[in-house]
Amino acid sequence: MATGTTFVPMDATAPTPTPAQGTGTDFSQLITELEQQEARLVFRRFDNDTALRLGAHLLEAARHQRLPVVVSVRRNGQRLFHAALAGTSADNDAWIDRKSAVVDRYGHSSYLVGTRFRAGGSDFDSSSRLDRDRFAAHGGVFPVIVKGVGTVGTVGVSGLPQAEDHAFVVEQLEVFLRQDGQEMPPDPQDRGSQD
Repeated sequence: MATGTTFVPMDATAPTPTPAQGTGTDFSQLITELEQQEARLVFRRFDNDTALRLGAHLLEAARHQRLPVVVSVRRNGQRLFHAALAGTSADNDAWIDRKSAVVDRYGHSSYLVGTRFRAGGSDFDSSSRLDRDRFAAHGGVFPVIVKGVGTVGTVGVSGLPQAEDHAFVVEQLEVFLRQDGQEMPPDPQDRGSQD
């Protein structure tokens, strides 16, 4: 995402193809890629200080790229970091809450959950039987997964088209885990009790 790129400032857009999708949607490939991200992006530890450093990292990266996003980091339902950059509104706060609720319920990224529904020939809003005012399976919120524990919280952004929200969070999690000394080789068995 280059500086100066114009973004649609809402999450309500139709699913945006990612580079892995190309022009035709290969759900199998995309789902595999999203699952691999969750297996790879695992924390050794996650406390309030880690959450604050992570939130500040995402905020600085978004500022540097001039992205109009809201950044949120939560642990066990508690909001530990929340910031809104220029170009966002209270609507983005609501999107963060709804996408985080999906991650809390399913234990997977909001983008993966929505993609799985689309791959099955349906969509989350009509098939999940959950309240649309409380849940949104649009990309942008990722589970905070701790090795040997499982999902303990969420990290996410809202403000770009959903695939871009998701890509930004994944990119910045990769950088943060490396810089914070928490990078680990992928081991899907260490993800915790998720499924």
